[in-house]
Amino acid sequence: MLGTLERQVVAALKSLGSGTTREILEELHRREVNVAYTTVGTILARLHRKGLVNRRQEPYRGADRYVYAYKDIEATYIDSMLQALVAAFGERGVVHLAERIDDISPADLRRLRERLKV
Repeated sequence: MLGTLERQVVAALKSLGSGTTREILEELHRREVNVAYTTVGTILARLHRKGLVNRRQEPYRGADRYVYAYKDIEATYIDSMLQALVAAFGERGVVHLAERIDDISPADLRRLRERLKV
């Protein structure tokens, strides 16, 4: 599962489609996420190692830089979360959770999304 800052970086990259570390940092700042350039670079490298974002190298000012691209990981991510839920709570617990989610009002769902920052 992804941590809060990893989710925020993936969300920023998703809205951009692709971008350099600097461009992703700027998108995070537009979203009022206060984070350092080096932190974003570290998170992007980690996400790439996990296979959760794509990247390519390009020449830049006499050196190279990475351009990261969003990779649709939602299905894989949801599958791994479901497996973790089943491991933690059993199949009956997950069924109960699914039934409860079906009953969530649109207002409660909005509040939940705000708390989860998604």
